[in-house]
Amino acid sequence: YEIRLSLVGSEMCIRDSVTIEGISVESEVADQPVNDEILQGAKNRVKNLKKYAEENMIEADFFVAMESGITDKFGTWLNLTTVYIENKNEEGAVGFGPAYPIPDRYIDEVKKKELSYVLAKLFESKELKAPQGGIFQLSHGQVTRIDLAEQAFLMALTCFINGGIWK
Repeated sequence: YEIRLSLVGSEMCIRDSVTIEGISVESEVADQPVNDEILQGAKNRVKNLKKYAEENMIEADFFVAMESGITDKFGTWLNLTTVYIENKNEEGAVGFGPAYPIPDRYIDEVKKKELSYVLAKLFESKELKAPQGGIFQLSHGQVTRIDLAEQAFLMALTCFINGGIWK
């Protein structure tokens, strides 16, 4: 879920006047990112997105990439959605979405096969990636993968929508 974001007019409005174009680029990390690979994957996607834009003569105000992965940096295993945004001046910002726990008993299999595969097996469903994701099953339909990405995106945007006071 990489997007190219262009703003119309002189002020940024999160919900209006925005053109978004999805372009698939490589993360250059494991299919199931773990710990530092999560942020690195998002940064790599932005780097590759900028390269794609340059090669195809595409101009954008912002380049945005998302990477989800698992982390135990907080003492328990969590699935974490990370968004990295870089503007045309090469200023970057990172945001995180809500993280949800993963029981230890599934971690080895998740590392080998990806979280979506393990959840699909547990819930006897097709692969649970986008748009709803495994969190849709785990939350009994209350939260989607898109919801997690949206929150991470908005958190990263705080550095840009507040001008110089939050940079």
